[in-house]
Amino acid sequence: MKKIVFMLMAFVIMAGTSMGQGKGATKGKPATEKADTKMAEKGGAKMKKDGTPDKRYKENKETAKPAGPVKKDGTPDMRHKANKEAAKKK
Repeated sequence: MKKIVFMLMAFVIMAGTSMGQGKGATKGKPATEKADTKMAEKGGAKMKKDGTPDKRYKENKETAKPAGPVKKDGTPDMRHKANKEAAKKK
């Protein structure tokens, strides 16, 4: 009886480890790569060895400013029409 229980437990463990996340688990990566290449194509971007823009340089940082008034914490105040329209465009 102990052998059967041990074999069932071993089977469950092996089945669980074989169903881990495979190559499809990195779905967000291609989207960020596309954004990085677009940023690099804008011009003059300094790149890392792996081909992504180096965020330490000013020209590689996105400096998106809100269209209208901001709250104390720096986020756009969505009560204003200008900020609502800017959010719809994105």
